[in-house]
Amino acid sequence: MSQLTSFLLVLSLCAFAPLCFSSKTKGGYLYPQFYDHSCPKAQEIVRSVLAKAVAKEARMAASILRLHFHDCFVQGCDASLLLDSSGTIASEKRANPNRNSARGFEVLDEIKSALEKECPRTVSCADLLAISARDSTVLRGGPSWEVLLGRRDSRSASLSGSNNNIPAPNNTFQTILTKFKRQGLDIVDLVALSGKGSNALAYALQIGSFNFKTCSLLSSNEIALNIDWTKLDNNVTDMIFFIIYLGSHTIGNARCTSFRQRLYNQSGNGQPDYTLDQSYAAQLKTRCPKSGGDQNLFFLDYVSPTKFDNYYYKNILASKGLLNSDQVLLTKNEGSRELVKKYAENSQLFFEQFAKSMVKMGNISPLTGSRGEIRKNCRKVNS
Repeated sequence: MSQLTSFLLVLSLCAFAPLCFSSKTKGGYLYPQFYDHSCPKAQEIVRSVLAKAVAKEARMAASILRLHFHDCFVQGCDASLLLDSSGTIASEKRANPNRNSARGFEVLDEIKSALEKECPRTVSCADLLAISARDSTVLRGGPSWEVLLGRRDSRSASLSGSNNNIPAPNNTFQTILTKFKRQGLDIVDLVALSGKGSNALAYALQIGSFNFKTCSLLSSNEIALNIDWTKLDNNVTDMIFFIIYLGSHTIGNARCTSFRQRLYNQSGNGQPDYTLDQSYAAQLKTRCPKSGGDQNLFFLDYVSPTKFDNYYYKNILASKGLLNSDQVLLTKNEGSRELVKKYAENSQLFFEQFAKSMVKMGNISPLTGSRGEIRKNCRKVNS
């Protein structure tokens, strides 16, 4: 490549640089420095309150992370999940995926109260939830990422949206993928280039493996993820995000009701799910009987339940994924099976992609500019 061509290429990449630190949304941009002047201690306050809550109860980290997922999948990342029922609002907390399981709202109340004292009506509930999700991950040993900020809070909730859009533990592989596609999650954070003599690979190497989709240089791990994409189905982009999303099951718990059918009646014929390791199933049955014990809690990752790591994927390979939505990654699709193996082998690869996917999910339909509001109390719209 000539010196002139190289110079022009670098110049072109620089032109894209401002976009690499912000995300364009309808009505404005999200960017990490949004509160640098209006509330410079915002992230410090969130981290401080959350750290105390997680130190008191390790499970709280997973609970907060789950709230962020469930919020973003309904109307976008707008804190609609945090609204209580009122005369005009049917709370999403009453939806099947959230009822008797969504928790951590009191911790978010405490964070919001501290933020209001420091800088009244400045930091949105949607942003404090996004920051809290990142910090919850870090506090349990997981990766960190730069949170894009500037979201505003919705004045409405969608009970039906929660019931229809949030993936359920007993959904089929294809159903969950469809729910991801509804959110526009069709751009792959992880770009794998393979194939000897591939024009795409040659071009990537010429420009230093620069990924225009993530505005970053591809790591050696990304290039090393040598999957033959011709063998994967058309849902591969959604699949990768789906697999990363389920990777958050490395921390947290599930109730007996969410996996009981696997133990006793997987397909409606009175037979268990034989893809579940039978010794593991026997252990689960001791506290999850055919009837009763609905609310009994079980670790999603029985090996390292409070540590954010890649044992979730290792457990799946051992046929010890707790939920049906976990184990189908291994049994229902060749592409997902290969990716599970990769993440089980390489925790750094999983961490890098999880961070990128969290940023992408945080960009689902946020309210910006003059849309929405900055709630004073996350549980109710401003009067």
